[in-house]
Amino acid sequence: MITPCMRTIILTICVLNFSSIFAQKVAPNGGSKKFKKLVWSDEFNYTGLPDSNRWTNEEGYIRNKELQYYTRQRKENAYVKNGSLTITAINDSISINNKIIPVTSASLHTKGKQEWTYGRVEVKAKFPSSLGTWPAIWMLGSDKSKAGWPACGEIDILEHVGYMPDTLHFNVHTKKYNHVKKTGKGSKLYYPGAYNKFHVYAIEWFKDHIDWYFDDRKVFTYANEGDGVDTWPFNKPEYLILNLAFGGAWGGQKGVNLTLLPQQFLIDYVRVFQ
Repeated sequence: MITPCMRTIILTICVLNFSSIFAQKVAPNGGSKKFKKLVWSDEFNYTGLPDSNRWTNEEGYIRNKELQYYTRQRKENAYVKNGSLTITAINDSISINNKIIPVTSASLHTKGKQEWTYGRVEVKAKFPSSLGTWPAIWMLGSDKSKAGWPACGEIDILEHVGYMPDTLHFNVHTKKYNHVKKTGKGSKLYYPGAYNKFHVYAIEWFKDHIDWYFDDRKVFTYANEGDGVDTWPFNKPEYLILNLAFGGAWGGQKGVNLTLLPQQFLIDYVRVFQ
């Protein structure tokens, strides 16, 4: 027989267990543990189009001579189901504004909705790999329209190109250090089969440096050299971008294979700690 006292004890244990599980779910994975307060997240625990209170869709042919057209609020290209956001690049030849668009995909960003200065940005994701794919998790300075690129500052939490299937790329772009000048700063990690599983990609952004993490492994550090905004534009807000490009200046360097589309970029969660 369960007495009222026993019911209270059982209920208390259940609440404590639930609290422990929730705390474990949102705790930072690896890193310095300095940033402990969860200030923003999308756990993708709903079904439908990406939450418009958190995300905005880019639309059109945006950058880097990429082949895909980014669509706005089109479920075939970006949809949340079964606990994950799925961004899909498709060779579907749809008509937009009376023009045939051969390849479509999606790019989501938080500009104007949520932007951050310093903290830990953590994304659990599984990306595709085929000739032409170019998925990315990255950040841009919110003053891009005024300062321009790369003076606004770009933080590439993860980039991957399909013609290098077993290599992960972690980069930073500033006015002084960028790939256009061939002075880019970054690191790459050889990790066979990374595209087959979910992994956690993260940065920890401090006033004097930024650390990059692949799961719980630190893979790159970029330090504030103390000589101004040309090398350190990272003392002001940046917004987050998730996109799956196809072809373009980097993704298409070794050609593309349209017959391998569709390809899917899955994001399990996004969390920001400060």
